[in-house]
Amino acid sequence: MRYIPILILIGVLFITGSCQKNHTPRPRGYFRIAFPVKSYKPLDLSVPYYFQVPSYSTPGHDPLSPDQQDWVTIDVPANHAQIHISYKKINNNLEKYIEESRSLAYQHSQKASAIDEQLFLNPSKKVYGTIYNIKGNAASPMQFYLTDSVRNFLRGALYIKEIPNIDSLQPVIGFLSQDVLQLIKTTEWKELK
Repeated sequence: MRYIPILILIGVLFITGSCQKNHTPRPRGYFRIAFPVKSYKPLDLSVPYYFQVPSYSTPGHDPLSPDQQDWVTIDVPANHAQIHISYKKINNNLEKYIEESRSLAYQHSQKASAIDEQLFLNPSKKVYGTIYNIKGNAASPMQFYLTDSVRNFLRGALYIKEIPNIDSLQPVIGFLSQDVLQLIKTTEWKELK
């Protein structure tokens, strides 16, 4: 019985002594994302352009713009992402379309840490454009426009339908950016005059 107060005192000293260490909380963890094997298929829609889309995606006409039959949405359900493609015929208004595309990309500058512009040139297919890589917690990490400078103008934007958090979304952005680049590299115009 006389040892109980000594044991309690040792227990209290042990507990208070262990609380003096600085413990840092673990960083927040994220789920591991399993990506499918990269493979591509041709866009099989009646539109005035052609490109390859990921085989794990579902392309279709843009449901939000039924009056624009040449607009396409490429849905990647496994990654909660979409690539929106809009198309316009050029009628002496190329500068207006280019400025609209640039303006839409730079609307993300409030949340972006940087916006890198990269020129794209494919003279053999008459495809020229600019790719906007938007860094940081922006809603759209990648946008672009492509044109033949005479008749066709195509604008695209990658959107991930999750709260923008670059730490958790960076693997998905890196994976889907390769698909967008494949789309850009394989773009061709069906009507060249």
